[in-house]
Amino acid sequence: MRPSSSPRSGRLALGMALAVLLPWAAAAQDLADFESRTTLHRLDNGWTFIIVERPVAPVFSFATFVDVGSAQEVPGITGLAHMFEHMAFKGTPNVGTRDYEAEKVALEAMEAAYQGYEAARRARDADPERVAELLAAFRGKQEAAAEFVVANEFDEILARAGGVGINAFTNTDFTGYFYSLPANKIELFCYLESERFLEPVFREFYEERDVVQEERRLRTESQPIGRLLEQFQATAFVAHPYKQPVVGYMSDLQSITMTDARAFFEKYYVPSNLVTAVVGDVDVGALVPMIEAYFGRIPAGPAPEPLRTVEPPQIGEKQVVVEDPSQPVYIEGYHMAARDDPDQPVWDAIDDILSGGRTSRLYRSLVRDKKIAANAGSFSRLLGSKYPTLWIAWAFPSPESSNEEVRDAIREEIERMKVEDVTDEELERFKTRAKAELLRSLRSNSGLASSLAEYQTIFGDWRELFRFVGRIEAVTKADIRRVASATLVATNRTVGMIRTAAPAAQDAGAREADDA
Repeated sequence: MRPSSSPRSGRLALGMALAVLLPWAAAAQDLADFESRTTLHRLDNGWTFIIVERPVAPVFSFATFVDVGSAQEVPGITGLAHMFEHMAFKGTPNVGTRDYEAEKVALEAMEAAYQGYEAARRARDADPERVAELLAAFRGKQEAAAEFVVANEFDEILARAGGVGINAFTNTDFTGYFYSLPANKIELFCYLESERFLEPVFREFYEERDVVQEERRLRTESQPIGRLLEQFQATAFVAHPYKQPVVGYMSDLQSITMTDARAFFEKYYVPSNLVTAVVGDVDVGALVPMIEAYFGRIPAGPAPEPLRTVEPPQIGEKQVVVEDPSQPVYIEGYHMAARDDPDQPVWDAIDDILSGGRTSRLYRSLVRDKKIAANAGSFSRLLGSKYPTLWIAWAFPSPESSNEEVRDAIREEIERMKVEDVTDEELERFKTRAKAELLRSLRSNSGLASSLAEYQTIFGDWRELFRFVGRIEAVTKADIRRVASATLVATNRTVGMIRTAAPAAQDAGAREADDA
């Protein structure tokens, strides 16, 4: 993830979003109007483009979604999807180098040296002196390759051209790239974005691998909740790759190679696995030929095979307890369907009614009335959404309370969802808020571009973004009871908690381990 800036907005965006919020009886007309300004163009190599003409201000935004995330990783290369996200900003044979022909030779020599070192390090009868010798040889080749690097040139070209929001992300399901530029820089966008996926150069790979290792230390290993969540997801999933952390396991981050990254890119970054949405002050008649000229030069490749592993049904409650000198934390998760399931809007309703602000049931019960939690809530799809995932309820017990007290209060509210209808007010408040959130996502060029690319990638049709409003309107009280009763049951539940351990006990345990 890279630093980002605030999105832009415009009157046309607001008007279009407000149109979406009209009664659903008029939705077909609204969608037809939006379609008149939207072009879906698929290149011969398979790359899909969605172009929305929105001439409100002389700017445009884009979002590219690559249909690969940590769920496509196998043991030994966890964290590689995230690593490639970092590599995509390192440049090309034409960007980020002082002399690519010489740099290419230096990079090949560096990788050969690393492969030699890695083989010696992992050998069963590894010779420490030989390993140290090969590591020193690799470091020398690494320094030689670094002499050719023009650091951050990709970003700086965009910044000089007025680019903002230059960012990317990796999650369990997707990798995304996005930024905004002045409208007169549309050809620069076509050149840079096609160039980095035509032939990325994996310069500074091992330096960046060190950065990602530090990222893992800071966000997971040094954070009590990070440690808990990693153990929790590994407990909740026994087979599906959602059990793996997006950042990767440390041993993999210490072992993945530039050769691994190249193989990952060649398998998953094929044009048919990418969707790009461009939104703003663009002329589709002029843009399509540019897209053909720049992105069309990328060779087609075989589509990656679908993920085979399906998480088996859970048949009994599971629990993981982390002893930590931290405040207590309580979470419980239940397996739920994937994002394209017809009941997804029902889960949105359950989340909103249980945790949508200070009027929500969990906040009123645990925080306001019983005063047993500092905060409490729920959410869907924390660990992904493309495949069956988890619905999670959580709470931070107050200093005078325990995990067990918040657990009982959360389950009391869950049981209410099963046996009692939610109120008319709660259901209407959910629908109003859900529509308002859609409005906010459509106000900016960048927000709309990301939503269109995401929906095209998940559903195969960007129009589902607009049809979702109708699905929200169709949610009933009976739907909420039905889904809660079928899913929020003990045999489908995984519990995770931090149990506060005294620092002295932790220190004693560490001393015992050292003595052993």
